[in-house]
Amino acid sequence: MPDWLPISALNANPDSVNPVNQRIVLLGPPASGKGTQAERLADCFFIPHVSTGALFRSECSRGTLLGQEADVWTSKGLLVPDELAVRIVTAWMKENGPRFIFDGFPRTVGQAEYLDSSLAELRAGLDLIVLLELPDEMIRRRILERISCLKCGATFSTLLHGNEEGAPCPRCGTLLVRRNDDTEEALDQRLEVYRDLTLPVVGYYEKTSPNLLHRIDAGEGSDAIFAKLLALVAYKKDEA
Repeated sequence: MPDWLPISALNANPDSVNPVNQRIVLLGPPASGKGTQAERLADCFFIPHVSTGALFRSECSRGTLLGQEADVWTSKGLLVPDELAVRIVTAWMKENGPRFIFDGFPRTVGQAEYLDSSLAELRAGLDLIVLLELPDEMIRRRILERISCLKCGATFSTLLHGNEEGAPCPRCGTLLVRRNDDTEEALDQRLEVYRDLTLPVVGYYEKTSPNLLHRIDAGEGSDAIFAKLLALVAYKKDEA
């Protein structure tokens, strides 16, 4: 398998792009770049990108009952209950079909089992699972430099991108803010939750789908990571 694809692939139209792998799960700790890479893949291959985190943040910003329920958990750096995440994903799949890039789902073994069961009913199993790995010290630095748009879900680094809290989002114009869980205290809790609940998901897939699971160093540059993901999405297993 080549470890890169020509950038011209990004300029393809929907009729000419038919990636082999169309049901994709991106896993990784906070600030590993899951959302950024999922969005780039979605733009390239026209596969819908869904993040339960972004969905919940949208609900929170609009003050809905669902958002208030989710905020009780997310503001403390905790994962929302499986039942709540499952409701969101089920509704999304009913509307969009079994073709997706899931970013941040499944986050627990229970959610992973549910997803496998739902896809089995649709006769459409997962095609690709990617773990973006990042050491704690880099996670901490990225989180504390991060500001976000609660409307469109975009994130920026105050150091790398030069955006400041309170400035308009370059994508939609909404004011950029620091998320409630982007603090030292909440980060410690999020990392503990990730190790206790989400890392076992990797173990689950190592047992159930070892040929689908791939690991990428998320400390590399964004373009280098994207090139590896492009190759994984676009190429058949027998071309590896």
